[in-house]
Amino acid sequence: MKTIYIETYGCQMNVADTELMLGVLAREGYVRSDAPEGADVMLVNTCAVRDNAEQRVIGRMGELQRHKRAGTILGVVGCMAQRLGPILLERVPAVDLVVGPDGYRNLPELLAHAGSGSRRADVEYRGWEHYEDIPQLREPGPTAFVTVQRGCDYRCTFCIVPTTRGPERSRQLEDVVGEVRGLIPTGVTEVTLLGQTVNSYHDGRHGFADLLRAVGAIDGVRRIRFTSPYPTDFTPDVIEAMATTAAVCEHVHLPVQSGSNSVLKRMLRRYTRERYLEVVEELRRAMPTITISTDVITGFPGETDAEFADTVSLVDAAGFDDAYTFKYSVRAGTPAERIKGHVADEVASERLARLIEVVRSQVRRRNMRRVGELHEALVERPARRGELMLARTRQNLLVLVDLPASDVGAYRMVRLSGTTGSTFIGSVEQPALAVL
Repeated sequence: MKTIYIETYGCQMNVADTELMLGVLAREGYVRSDAPEGADVMLVNTCAVRDNAEQRVIGRMGELQRHKRAGTILGVVGCMAQRLGPILLERVPAVDLVVGPDGYRNLPELLAHAGSGSRRADVEYRGWEHYEDIPQLREPGPTAFVTVQRGCDYRCTFCIVPTTRGPERSRQLEDVVGEVRGLIPTGVTEVTLLGQTVNSYHDGRHGFADLLRAVGAIDGVRRIRFTSPYPTDFTPDVIEAMATTAAVCEHVHLPVQSGSNSVLKRMLRRYTRERYLEVVEELRRAMPTITISTDVITGFPGETDAEFADTVSLVDAAGFDDAYTFKYSVRAGTPAERIKGHVADEVASERLARLIEVVRSQVRRRNMRRVGELHEALVERPARRGELMLARTRQNLLVLVDLPASDVGAYRMVRLSGTTGSTFIGSVEQPALAVL
């Protein structure tokens, strides 16, 4: 019996891919290890969206190689592996194999080669690959990620994803429905549909609205989430399906990236500031209790003080419930690398600090107004600190509640009694609702 340790960085798609790799290797008799010490195989599942993520992985390779012994295999998989390919084998001699997102089916063979001393890189694009015949090895719990789309056809100038994950392709609706239906007997009641531009999903016959309705009709599915959508792919049909499918949660993560039309044009985003705000309004009109979070980049090449001010004003106008803010990171091979007028790091950092304060202040005010509200919350897991449990509302609000660990998977009616500004404290007002 061989053991495998996988360390995961990046987005929910990487988490789902880790579960996929564990499924691939479980068929070969591998057992998951929770620590690198003593593992026969150590894999790092990587992100390539920002440079600091890659630098962390390079540093982590140095730490993990200390656990290598005779026969131990150290590999890099995921987006960074796809981007750098064989270069990683040259840069980090301790690495035995490099595998991109379309090569996970070949892991057993690649590990066999690595075990005999043959270092390999598999970064071939396979546009047909959806891993339909490989069940993911998921952690037990009430929530699950389900990949419905791989790759991306949008060519945002700052983004490396089309290079690391290839062209967009969607799974057949029937296959997605079959996977979700198979999760219900394991205790899953909430699924998150994953795709790079998930609401552009189309399998040749069905669009994203059809997918939402089909998954929402599965007996036992109580909640549906999805990430990450693209603003202009919220068609009237998609919004109508969201509003009328009872399982669809009242939360959308809607990346804006910038509030300046000129910056959006340089980013090759396919909407204007005005159209983005219209989409926000359309979503709120259809689902009045919806919460909206976003991604914002500061310091994009050429960004002026006035363009940054446009971003700050959009954040204020949109009234986001949360925002993930980033300083622009140069990605070799992306068109943005060649745009003139790169912003000095200290200027980008200062703008980022200002934006973070604006976002925190806005989120704090909105959350303070929520204190006293009653919400349905799904108990997900123990909190990372203390003895409370972490629960999540349909609007994606995180609530700490005093409940036993045996309540994981239960739905509770929770009164929001306080907030730290980002997380809530809740008191349970009703017994657990039946888990479907």
